[in-house]
Amino acid sequence: MNSKEATLNKLNKMCENTLNETLNIVYTDLGEDFLVATMPVNSRVHQPDGILNGGATMALAESVGSPTSILAIDQEKYAVRGIEFSANHLRSVKSGMVTATARIIHKGKTIHLVEIKIIDDRNRVISLCKITNYILAK
Repeated sequence: MNSKEATLNKLNKMCENTLNETLNIVYTDLGEDFLVATMPVNSRVHQPDGILNGGATMALAESVGSPTSILAIDQEKYAVRGIEFSANHLRSVKSGMVTATARIIHKGKTIHLVEIKIIDDRNRVISLCKITNYILAK
């Protein structure tokens, strides 16, 4: 198993018995400056009118936004805390799979700004989110 697979396995294992598991969020890819996860769209994440709940979308975005910063720091010395989050929901989804890709767009010593793009099965952007993460000494 290479280090990429090992890191993905570790991230997915950490999420057992958490909101990620409840929403079936799975980490699927990562690189030096990005992290990707998927979430199925079904009745478990629907609003009463049968479309993807914005809160579930935001949970998916948060689930890649914070770990992207965690993977970019010395985890022995620092911790990550999200301090601001915003989302623009641009399109509705009723079924299928959504994919979130997080990228750090500003990597300072104490602040990371992470952009999260969530797309549907047809590669259409459904939400664009940002999270500001505070990097604090342990």
